[in-house]
Amino acid sequence: MTGTAIVTHAIERRFGAKTAVDGVDLAVQDGEVYGFLGPNGAGKSTLTRMLCTLLAPTRGGATVAGHDVVHDPTAVRLRIGVALQEAALDDKQTGVEMLRLQGRFYGLTARETRRRVAELRELIDIGDALDDRVATYSGGMKRRLDLALALVHNPRVLFLDEPTTGLDPLSRAAVWTEVRRLNDELGMTVFLTTQYLEEADALADRVGIINRGAIVAEGTPDELKRSIGTDVLVVDVGDEVERARSTLAGLTDAGVGGVEIDGSSLMVSVDDGARAVSPIALALDRDGVAVRELALRRPTLDDVFFRVTGQRIQGEEGEVA
Repeated sequence: MTGTAIVTHAIERRFGAKTAVDGVDLAVQDGEVYGFLGPNGAGKSTLTRMLCTLLAPTRGGATVAGHDVVHDPTAVRLRIGVALQEAALDDKQTGVEMLRLQGRFYGLTARETRRRVAELRELIDIGDALDDRVATYSGGMKRRLDLALALVHNPRVLFLDEPTTGLDPLSRAAVWTEVRRLNDELGMTVFLTTQYLEEADALADRVGIINRGAIVAEGTPDELKRSIGTDVLVVDVGDEVERARSTLAGLTDAGVGGVEIDGSSLMVSVDDGARAVSPIALALDRDGVAVRELALRRPTLDDVFFRVTGQRIQGEEGEVA
Protein backbone atom coordinates (compact mmCIF):
# COMPACT_ATOMS: atom_id res chain seq x y z
CA MET A 1 0.00 0.00 0.00
CA THR A 2 1.32 3.37 -0.97
CA GLY A 3 2.07 5.74 1.89
CA THR A 4 4.07 8.86 2.56
CA ALA A 5 7.81 8.40 2.95
CA ILE A 6 8.74 11.98 3.94
CA VAL A 7 6.54 14.64 5.54
CA THR A 8 7.59 18.01 6.93
CA HIS A 9 5.34 20.33 8.95
CA ALA A 10 6.36 24.00 8.87
CA ILE A 11 9.94 22.89 9.48
CA GLU A 12 12.36 25.69 10.25
CA ARG A 13 16.04 26.02 10.98
CA ARG A 14 17.76 29.17 12.17
CA PHE A 15 21.44 29.88 12.70
CA GLY A 16 21.49 32.87 14.99
CA ALA A 17 19.60 35.65 13.24
CA LYS A 18 19.65 33.86 9.88
CA THR A 19 16.74 31.63 8.83
CA ALA A 20 18.08 28.91 6.53
CA VAL A 21 14.82 26.94 6.21
CA ASP A 22 11.62 28.91 6.66
CA GLY A 23 8.50 26.88 7.49
CA VAL A 24 8.66 24.28 4.72
CA ASP A 25 5.76 21.87 4.18
CA LEU A 26 6.72 18.90 2.05
CA ALA A 27 5.33 15.43 1.26
CA VAL A 28 7.13 12.72 -0.70
CA GLN A 29 5.24 9.54 -1.49
CA ASP A 30 6.55 5.99 -1.14
CA GLY A 31 8.30 4.88 -4.31
CA GLU A 32 8.75 8.42 -5.62
CA VAL A 33 11.94 9.99 -6.94
CA TYR A 34 11.85 13.57 -5.67
CA GLY A 35 14.32 16.03 -7.20
CA PHE A 36 15.34 18.87 -4.90
CA LEU A 37 16.86 21.98 -6.48
CA GLY A 38 17.97 25.35 -5.22
CA PRO A 39 20.69 28.00 -5.56
CA ASN A 40 23.71 27.83 -3.28
CA GLY A 41 22.66 28.96 0.19
CA ALA A 42 18.94 28.45 -0.51
CA GLY A 43 18.48 25.92 2.29
CA LYS A 44 18.43 22.61 0.42
CA SER A 45 21.41 21.09 2.24
CA THR A 46 20.09 22.28 5.61
CA LEU A 47 16.68 20.69 4.98
CA THR A 48 18.29 17.47 3.76
CA ARG A 49 20.47 17.28 6.87
CA MET A 50 17.41 17.70 9.10
CA LEU A 51 15.61 14.90 7.27
CA CYS A 52 18.66 12.67 7.76
CA THR A 53 18.74 13.50 11.53
CA LEU A 54 22.13 15.20 11.18
CA LEU A 55 20.68 18.55 12.23
CA ALA A 56 17.78 19.35 14.57
CA PRO A 57 14.95 21.68 13.49
CA THR A 58 14.55 24.97 15.33
CA ARG A 59 10.78 24.74 14.95
CA GLY A 60 8.30 22.46 13.21
CA GLY A 61 9.05 18.83 12.53
CA ALA A 62 9.29 15.97 10.08
CA THR A 63 8.71 12.26 9.77
CA VAL A 64 10.78 9.99 7.55
CA ALA A 65 9.75 6.39 6.90
CA GLY A 66 7.00 6.90 9.48
CA HIS A 67 9.26 8.02 12.34
CA ASP A 68 9.87 11.44 13.88
CA VAL A 69 13.31 12.86 13.10
CA VAL A 70 13.55 14.55 16.51
CA HIS A 71 11.87 12.11 18.89
CA ASP A 72 12.89 8.84 17.20
CA PRO A 73 16.08 9.55 15.21
CA THR A 74 17.49 6.03 15.65
CA ALA A 75 14.45 4.50 13.97
CA VAL A 76 14.83 6.96 11.10
CA ARG A 77 18.52 6.13 10.65
CA LEU A 78 17.79 2.41 10.49
CA ARG A 79 15.37 2.98 7.62
CA ILE A 80 17.29 5.45 5.46
CA GLY A 81 20.39 5.30 3.31
CA VAL A 82 22.49 8.43 2.81
CA ALA A 83 25.12 9.09 0.15
CA LEU A 84 26.53 12.56 0.72
CA GLN A 85 28.45 14.62 -1.82
CA GLU A 86 31.74 13.97 -0.03
CA ALA A 87 32.06 10.19 0.23
CA ALA A 88 33.65 9.06 3.51
CA LEU A 89 35.66 6.10 2.20
CA ASP A 90 38.75 4.44 3.67
CA ASP A 91 41.35 4.15 0.90
CA LYS A 92 43.17 1.38 2.78
CA GLN A 93 40.21 -0.99 2.79
CA THR A 94 38.73 -2.94 -0.09
CA GLY A 95 35.19 -2.35 -1.24
CA VAL A 96 34.09 -5.69 0.20
CA GLU A 97 35.66 -4.88 3.58
CA MET A 98 33.81 -1.59 3.75
CA LEU A 99 30.50 -3.24 2.85
CA ARG A 100 31.00 -5.95 5.49
CA LEU A 101 31.79 -3.33 8.12
CA GLN A 102 28.67 -1.36 7.16
CA GLY A 103 26.62 -4.53 7.50
CA ARG A 104 27.93 -5.04 11.04
CA PHE A 105 27.03 -1.44 11.93
CA TYR A 106 23.42 -2.17 10.95
CA GLY A 107 23.27 -5.47 12.85
CA LEU A 108 23.28 -7.82 9.87
CA THR A 109 24.51 -11.36 10.49
CA ALA A 110 27.57 -12.61 8.61
CA ARG A 111 25.31 -14.64 6.35
CA GLU A 112 23.03 -11.68 5.62
CA THR A 113 26.04 -9.48 4.91
CA ARG A 114 27.52 -12.01 2.45
CA ARG A 115 24.20 -12.16 0.63
CA ARG A 116 23.90 -8.37 0.47
CA VAL A 117 27.48 -7.98 -0.78
CA ALA A 118 26.74 -10.46 -3.57
CA GLU A 119 23.55 -8.61 -4.49
CA LEU A 120 25.21 -5.20 -4.41
CA ARG A 121 28.16 -6.42 -6.47
CA GLU A 122 25.71 -7.00 -9.29
CA LEU A 123 23.57 -3.94 -8.60
CA ILE A 124 26.29 -1.30 -8.67
CA ASP A 125 28.26 -2.91 -11.52
CA ILE A 126 31.75 -2.72 -10.01
CA GLY A 127 32.48 -6.43 -10.40
CA ASP A 128 35.85 -7.77 -9.25
CA ALA A 129 37.02 -4.25 -8.35
CA LEU A 130 35.12 -4.66 -5.07
CA ASP A 131 38.04 -6.85 -3.95
CA ASP A 132 40.56 -4.06 -4.65
CA ARG A 133 41.56 -1.28 -2.27
CA VAL A 134 39.49 1.88 -2.54
CA ALA A 135 42.66 3.87 -3.28
CA THR A 136 42.70 2.28 -6.75
CA TYR A 137 39.13 3.37 -7.58
CA SER A 138 38.17 6.04 -10.08
CA GLY A 139 35.84 8.84 -9.02
CA GLY A 140 32.87 7.07 -10.59
CA MET A 141 33.67 3.79 -8.84
CA LYS A 142 33.92 5.58 -5.48
CA ARG A 143 30.49 7.12 -6.05
CA ARG A 144 29.02 3.70 -6.84
CA LEU A 145 30.67 2.16 -3.76
CA ASP A 146 29.29 4.97 -1.61
CA LEU A 147 25.86 4.23 -3.06
CA ALA A 148 26.29 0.53 -2.23
CA LEU A 149 27.23 1.40 1.37
CA ALA A 150 23.99 3.38 1.66
CA LEU A 151 22.06 0.32 0.44
CA VAL A 152 23.56 -2.45 2.60
CA HIS A 153 20.61 -2.52 5.00
CA ASN A 154 17.98 -2.22 2.23
CA PRO A 155 16.65 1.19 3.30
CA ARG A 156 13.13 2.39 2.69
CA VAL A 157 14.28 5.92 1.76
CA LEU A 158 17.53 6.82 -0.01
CA PHE A 159 18.98 10.34 0.24
CA LEU A 160 21.40 11.25 -2.56
CA ASP A 161 23.21 14.57 -2.19
CA GLU A 162 24.48 15.64 -5.62
CA PRO A 163 25.57 12.07 -6.45
CA THR A 164 27.11 12.88 -9.84
CA THR A 165 28.87 16.20 -9.19
CA GLY A 166 32.35 16.12 -10.71
CA LEU A 167 31.85 12.85 -12.58
CA ASP A 168 32.56 12.36 -16.27
CA PRO A 169 29.54 11.80 -18.56
CA LEU A 170 29.96 7.99 -18.64
CA SER A 171 30.16 7.71 -14.85
CA ARG A 172 27.21 10.05 -14.48
CA ALA A 173 25.13 7.91 -16.84
CA ALA A 174 26.05 4.81 -14.80
CA VAL A 175 24.83 6.42 -11.58
CA TRP A 176 21.59 7.46 -13.31
CA THR A 177 21.07 3.84 -14.39
CA GLU A 178 21.55 2.60 -10.83
CA VAL A 179 19.10 5.15 -9.42
CA ARG A 180 16.46 4.19 -11.99
CA ARG A 181 16.98 0.50 -11.23
CA LEU A 182 16.65 1.02 -7.47
CA ASN A 183 13.41 2.88 -7.97
CA ASP A 184 11.94 0.66 -10.70
CA GLU A 185 12.92 -2.76 -9.34
CA LEU A 186 12.90 -2.19 -5.57
CA GLY A 187 10.34 0.62 -5.32
CA MET A 188 12.78 2.62 -3.22
CA THR A 189 11.94 6.24 -2.43
CA VAL A 190 14.76 8.54 -3.56
CA PHE A 191 15.29 12.11 -2.34
CA LEU A 192 17.74 13.54 -4.88
CA THR A 193 19.54 16.83 -4.35
CA THR A 194 21.21 17.88 -7.58
CA GLN A 195 22.84 20.80 -9.38
CA TYR A 196 22.14 19.26 -12.79
CA LEU A 197 18.76 20.18 -14.23
CA GLU A 198 18.94 17.43 -16.85
CA GLU A 199 19.43 14.95 -13.98
CA ALA A 200 16.24 16.10 -12.27
CA ASP A 201 14.41 16.11 -15.60
CA ALA A 202 15.51 12.55 -16.41
CA LEU A 203 15.08 10.93 -12.99
CA ALA A 204 12.55 12.82 -10.88
CA ASP A 205 8.83 12.08 -10.72
CA ARG A 206 8.42 15.48 -9.06
CA VAL A 207 10.71 18.43 -8.52
CA GLY A 208 10.78 20.94 -5.68
CA ILE A 209 12.69 24.22 -5.92
CA ILE A 210 13.75 25.95 -2.72
CA ASN A 211 14.85 29.59 -2.57
CA ARG A 212 15.65 31.69 0.50
CA GLY A 213 14.49 28.84 2.72
CA ALA A 214 11.04 28.37 1.15
CA ILE A 215 9.61 26.08 -1.54
CA VAL A 216 8.86 28.36 -4.49
CA ALA A 217 7.83 25.78 -7.10
CA GLU A 218 6.83 22.13 -7.10
CA GLY A 219 5.43 19.68 -9.63
CA THR A 220 6.37 17.16 -12.26
CA PRO A 221 9.08 18.34 -14.69
CA ASP A 222 6.46 18.64 -17.44
CA GLU A 223 4.07 20.61 -15.23
CA LEU A 224 6.79 23.05 -14.25
CA LYS A 225 7.89 23.55 -17.85
CA ARG A 226 4.31 24.08 -19.00
CA SER A 227 3.93 26.80 -16.35
CA ILE A 228 6.42 28.86 -18.36
CA GLY A 229 4.46 28.57 -21.60
CA THR A 230 4.44 26.41 -24.68
CA ASP A 231 7.51 28.11 -26.21
CA VAL A 232 10.31 30.46 -25.24
CA LEU A 233 11.72 33.18 -27.48
CA VAL A 234 15.25 34.29 -26.59
CA VAL A 235 15.74 37.85 -27.87
CA ASP A 236 19.19 39.44 -27.62
CA VAL A 237 18.80 43.24 -27.58
CA GLY A 238 22.14 44.30 -26.08
CA ASP A 239 21.92 47.12 -23.54
CA GLU A 240 18.29 47.93 -24.37
CA VAL A 241 16.75 45.16 -22.30
CA GLU A 242 14.69 47.41 -20.04
CA ARG A 243 13.10 49.30 -22.92
CA ALA A 244 12.54 46.08 -24.82
CA ARG A 245 10.87 44.46 -21.82
CA SER A 246 8.46 47.38 -21.53
CA THR A 247 7.63 47.02 -25.21
CA LEU A 248 6.96 43.28 -25.05
CA ALA A 249 5.15 43.18 -21.71
CA GLY A 250 2.00 44.61 -23.30
CA LEU A 251 1.83 42.19 -26.25
CA THR A 252 -0.86 39.97 -24.77
CA ASP A 253 -2.52 39.65 -28.17
CA ALA A 254 0.63 37.90 -29.41
CA GLY A 255 0.38 35.35 -26.60
CA VAL A 256 3.19 36.80 -24.47
CA GLY A 257 2.87 35.34 -20.98
CA GLY A 258 6.00 36.67 -19.32
CA VAL A 259 9.21 38.56 -20.05
CA GLU A 260 12.37 38.00 -17.99
CA ILE A 261 15.75 39.70 -18.34
CA ASP A 262 18.78 37.43 -18.57
CA GLY A 263 21.89 39.50 -19.23
CA SER A 264 21.52 41.17 -22.61
CA SER A 265 18.62 38.90 -23.60
CA LEU A 266 14.92 38.67 -22.91
CA MET A 267 13.33 35.31 -22.17
CA VAL A 268 9.82 35.70 -23.62
CA SER A 269 7.27 33.03 -22.70
CA VAL A 270 4.67 32.61 -25.43
CA ASP A 271 1.82 30.26 -26.26
CA ASP A 272 2.77 29.80 -29.91
CA GLY A 273 6.35 30.69 -30.78
CA ALA A 274 5.96 30.61 -34.57
CA ARG A 275 2.98 32.97 -34.43
CA ALA A 276 4.63 35.31 -31.91
CA VAL A 277 7.93 35.89 -33.75
CA SER A 278 6.57 38.41 -36.25
CA PRO A 279 4.59 40.69 -33.85
CA ILE A 280 7.46 40.68 -31.34
CA ALA A 281 10.01 41.64 -34.00
CA LEU A 282 7.70 44.34 -35.41
CA ALA A 283 6.97 45.81 -31.96
CA LEU A 284 10.66 46.07 -31.11
CA ASP A 285 11.47 47.62 -34.49
CA ARG A 286 8.64 50.14 -34.07
CA ASP A 287 10.15 51.25 -30.75
CA GLY A 288 13.64 51.47 -32.24
CA VAL A 289 15.08 48.44 -30.40
CA ALA A 290 17.66 46.61 -32.50
CA VAL A 291 17.42 42.81 -32.29
CA ARG A 292 20.86 41.20 -32.43
CA GLU A 293 19.61 37.62 -32.29
CA LEU A 294 16.30 35.80 -31.89
CA ALA A 295 15.88 32.09 -31.19
CA LEU A 296 12.85 29.90 -30.53
CA ARG A 297 12.97 26.85 -28.23
CA ARG A 298 10.94 24.78 -25.81
CA PRO A 299 10.91 25.67 -22.09
CA THR A 300 13.40 23.86 -19.84
CA LEU A 301 13.69 23.39 -16.08
CA ASP A 302 16.39 26.04 -16.24
CA ASP A 303 13.74 28.53 -17.41
CA VAL A 304 11.54 27.54 -14.47
CA PHE A 305 14.47 27.83 -12.08
CA PHE A 306 15.37 31.27 -13.42
CA ARG A 307 11.81 32.54 -13.17
CA VAL A 308 11.29 31.51 -9.53
CA THR A 309 14.80 32.26 -8.20
CA GLY A 310 16.19 34.91 -10.55
CA GLN A 311 19.32 32.80 -10.98
CA ARG A 312 20.70 30.19 -13.33
CA ILE A 313 21.56 26.93 -11.64
CA GLN A 314 25.09 25.56 -11.89
CA GLY A 315 25.50 23.57 -15.06
CA GLU A 316 27.95 21.11 -16.51
CA GLU A 317 31.49 21.01 -15.17
CA GLY A 318 30.74 23.63 -12.54
CA GLU A 319 29.96 26.41 -15.01
CA VAL A 320 26.95 28.66 -14.65
CA ALA A 321 24.36 27.66 -17.21
